[in-house]
Amino acid sequence: MTHLLLYETWTFSPSGSATAGAFWIKLALGFLSVSFVAASLLAFRYTNAGLRAFYRAAAVWLGLLTFLFAGAVSSWIIFGVARLAGVDVNFHRTVELLFGAAALTGLFGVFNASWTRITRTTVRLANLPAAWRGRRAALISDLHLGPVRNGRFLRRMIAKILKEEPDAIFIAGDLYDGTAIDARRAAEPLNKLVAPHGVYFVAGNHEQFGDDRKYLHAIAAAGVRVLSNEKVEVDGLQIAGVPYRNAVQDGQFASALDAIRLDRGRASILLTHAPDHPEIAEAAGVSLQLSGHTHVGQFIPWS
Repeated sequence: MTHLLLYETWTFSPSGSATAGAFWIKLALGFLSVSFVAASLLAFRYTNAGLRAFYRAAAVWLGLLTFLFAGAVSSWIIFGVARLAGVDVNFHRTVELLFGAAALTGLFGVFNASWTRITRTTVRLANLPAAWRGRRAALISDLHLGPVRNGRFLRRMIAKILKEEPDAIFIAGDLYDGTAIDARRAAEPLNKLVAPHGVYFVAGNHEQFGDDRKYLHAIAAAGVRVLSNEKVEVDGLQIAGVPYRNAVQDGQFASALDAIRLDRGRASILLTHAPDHPEIAEAAGVSLQLSGHTHVGQFIPWS
């Protein structure tokens, strides 16, 4: 329906005159309307350069579609208000301006998505072991290695992290996109990701679309400690991890945390992919929960 609205908006003429190339516009929008579904289905089975390029283009179009839809709706609103007010407005020129603004906004979105920022914050935890005071930890999440991002992107992120000289590193899931990929090869750059007090990973929803073992084995083979409903103790600090599948439902999440048996009298860090149930983590005695999943709110209006 969205693509049909774009077509009707672009080809509409108050005078009733035909739009040049209307057939080809209809054909192009028809193809674009199924492009991301087709690319996604293919990406779950195959991986090659051509498919990756197709997937990236379809993904960019899907994001751009939101802004074009807003432009189309705004065009009709302006046209309707102008008609009621008795003002003569060039409808097609209005559409051109708004679609142009939508395209620029979409291109900025692509740039913004590739611009990685580092956020620094100070965390104070009760009963934190003296050995951990003043130490630095890094949190990274949702790299989504697959058709859009690859090993080159991961290596850039690792270089940024290591430049911060963290004492511990936490990866909060969705390292992979869940599409077809050589999981072991994609995880190889993680061999360079080292910290004095460990590197820890917990599975996200994209690793757990199906059997997550190939991803977890690849990550572990690269030297990263995979946490699955368990805790480790490092210099008196409890570090626990609950994968996405065990943290979705309230009861299951509470049971997983209960089984881990955190010592409420000592500081603890919980690594879990989605920040959905912080009240359950707090009730279990967790001092600090580290999560990802939200993509910093994605983009308006899908935030």
